[in-house]
Amino acid sequence: MLCPCGSAQTFSQCCEEIISGSNIASSPEQLMRSRYSAYATKQAEYIFRTYANITRKTQTIDDIAQWANETKWLKLVIHRASNFQHDLLDNNNAQVEFSAYYSHQGQICHMRENSNFIMENNQWRYLDGDVSENSEIDKPKRNQLCFCGSAKKFKQCCAKVF
Repeated sequence: MLCPCGSAQTFSQCCEEIISGSNIASSPEQLMRSRYSAYATKQAEYIFRTYANITRKTQTIDDIAQWANETKWLKLVIHRASNFQHDLLDNNNAQVEFSAYYSHQGQICHMRENSNFIMENNQWRYLDGDVSENSEIDKPKRNQLCFCGSAKKFKQCCAKVF
């Protein structure tokens, strides 16, 4: 199975190692990709553990699990990742801007966010994010290429989600 994060690697060679705890994310982008994959594979405890301590206080594993169970994650696009090594020297934080495509309650949605990450106990953690877009998008017609990037027709790909 290809990794849900879109890396073109298998899940076991990519995000699964980080989600399982046998490896740690070496960059904010890698943490972002692993969190996306954790949502896609319904790993609520991992998502909870990767929140910054201050943000974790407003989250629950049950709420994360409910959202993950109600949502089918379809595609991740990374638009920009800050030079975290330089940023870390300056202020111990970094950003990743991404778009996520997902299906929720029968609708295909697009969310664009600029996420903020901080270093805690020598590990990257998700602090918060600024959502610049969150909208429903039209489903492709059955014979159009699927927007997820699979190179398959929509009817043979993400249409199965609905």
